[in-house]
Amino acid sequence: MKAPQAKKIEKILEIHGDRRIDNYFWLNERENPEVIQYLEEENAYEEFMMKDTEAFQEELFEEMKARYKKDDESLPYFFNGYWYIVRYEEGKEYPIFCRKPKSLDNAEEIIVDVNVLAEGETYFEVGSIAVSPNNELVSFSSDNVSRRIYTINFKNLVTGEIFPDQILNTTGKAVWANDNEHVFYIRKDESLRAFQVYRHKLGTDASEDVLIFHEEDDTFDVNVFKTKSMQYIFIASSSTISDEHRFIPSDNVFAEWKIIQPRIDDLEYSVEHFEDEFYIITNADDATNFKIVKTKIDNCGMENWIDVIPHRPEVLLEGFEIFRDYLVLEEREEGLLQIKIIDEKNQESYYLPFSDPTYTTYIGINMEFDTEVLRYGYTSLTQPSSTYEYNMKEKTTQLLKQQEVLGGKFVPENYISERIWAESRDGETRIPISLVYHKDTQKSANTPLLLYGYGSYGHTVDASFSNVRLSILDRGFIYAIAHIRGGEYLGREWYEDGKMLFKKNTFFDFIDAGKHLIKENYTSSNHMYAMGGSAGGLLVGAVVNYEPKLFNGIVAQVPFVDVVTTMLDETIPLTTGEYDEWGNPNDKQYYEYMKEYSPYDNVEAKDYPHMLITTGLHDSQVQYWEPAKWTAKLRELKTDDHLLLFKTDMSSGHGGASGRFESLKEDALEYAFLLKIDDNR
Repeated sequence: MKAPQAKKIEKILEIHGDRRIDNYFWLNERENPEVIQYLEEENAYEEFMMKDTEAFQEELFEEMKARYKKDDESLPYFFNGYWYIVRYEEGKEYPIFCRKPKSLDNAEEIIVDVNVLAEGETYFEVGSIAVSPNNELVSFSSDNVSRRIYTINFKNLVTGEIFPDQILNTTGKAVWANDNEHVFYIRKDESLRAFQVYRHKLGTDASEDVLIFHEEDDTFDVNVFKTKSMQYIFIASSSTISDEHRFIPSDNVFAEWKIIQPRIDDLEYSVEHFEDEFYIITNADDATNFKIVKTKIDNCGMENWIDVIPHRPEVLLEGFEIFRDYLVLEEREEGLLQIKIIDEKNQESYYLPFSDPTYTTYIGINMEFDTEVLRYGYTSLTQPSSTYEYNMKEKTTQLLKQQEVLGGKFVPENYISERIWAESRDGETRIPISLVYHKDTQKSANTPLLLYGYGSYGHTVDASFSNVRLSILDRGFIYAIAHIRGGEYLGREWYEDGKMLFKKNTFFDFIDAGKHLIKENYTSSNHMYAMGGSAGGLLVGAVVNYEPKLFNGIVAQVPFVDVVTTMLDETIPLTTGEYDEWGNPNDKQYYEYMKEYSPYDNVEAKDYPHMLITTGLHDSQVQYWEPAKWTAKLRELKTDDHLLLFKTDMSSGHGGASGRFESLKEDALEYAFLLKIDDNR
């Protein structure tokens, strides 16, 4: 079967005296039948070229699925008189949200059965569920397109009645006031930016809702939330580098909104409440890696902030949890997350012990102030996700729940994890790499290795367990995560050094990590593969332009590859809010820098590795036409005979297929692709 070739229609794009010719610009015409035809032709080609793996994909899918407990349920947590549980029933794809009053021995009440809501839908996702303070009402939101545009509905939990109230075009989140009749929610603009907060009164038409706040700066998004104490409702207005919070008492929806600290460039902060004070995590006063301050509620401007946990240059402060007698910190030092307990009575402090060379830990769901028990989570590349309770008074730990790996084949001791450090090309920077492999896998030039990366927005990809990943580890692959600049693995400066006019550090770190793995004989270029999604798709797309022979193949999931054109189009979702991440190409300096690394703009007539590119037609984060255009241009120019496959899920968006197990089919395709091209060496 011949590979599809999209037709060329010349489009001249000109700015700053520079002309770019985009022959595939027309693929952004979502309603054009020729566009849909091209996507379907590419899907048919992918299916044809992978036909010899169909049985293997099914084997992988069933193998992955078999590791999951089919009738699993979440660990219950107690809140406002009820135990809350999310459970799955065997043979059903979607969760059931339920609760039990006072005791887990009492009868279950179903809040929302998503399986019922999803009947007849090709895609369905519940965004959020919120129960009213009196426990009698619930709001729930849903998206049946996969554009992350949610409709909010309401249900009476006593009678089971679904209210006629229906709110369209929201982020999905709803926050109840303490009067049990008003909720606050967020609407999106045409570019899908969260920009307005409304107040809705139950039993009224959404057209009567009151606009509470309109964020006019298009580089900011808004969020609305309730404090752990349930006493205050907050509106947070945030850009990449700046925050502003305003609040009212939850008991008075008509109160005047008060601002904690007006926005200032480069001032970030977030807020929690305890008794008569706000606790704030912030980078104020050059606290690059953040600190915690507190302030009285009545006088909460930053001139009144008092340090509680001072800034420490070597420690990134990622979060905290307040208890009546304890303060718990989530910190990161030398890349590894730690949980620190501070006894407020005697000021004794200590860290919880963890032994894996690379791992993830985090503060869990802790809804109560007046308790000595902390819930926290832990996982590593060899240890399934676990939730523990730690008694901060007795200093004892209890395992509450650990992710089950069914099938009888998984034994943690059969897998080895490591953390190594690669030297970057500047000779000064060391790049951390986390690895995992089966104990029977020998490191050699013939060993297949999958290197994963992201490196944007300060998001850190930590070392965590994956049921799915076992399918390639058990087939001799090494799996590695490159903790590259652009994330915050080594602190805030690690992020700052991988954004804006330093973005190329992200790509070069990934390349240097790959070369180090080859140098240390973990693998070779003939057997090394790269994978990344979204901004990680940009990463692998840029890397194959810079070093097309370093990897034998890549998997680019929903890749952000048409950087310049997208960032120049303010109508595209997320563009304006990302100027502080990538730069604004309306400024010539940023335009020229972006153009130097944008994967689509730098496709050349040369050999490329094997490539599998995926997208969703309804993707709201990275529009489908970016990978479509990239594929078309690669088909036109590349000089090799390697596989180039492009698959569009015609019913999903950025997060892939909905349902508990459907997404495993995507994983099975990716792994079958990697094993196919490694077999063809």
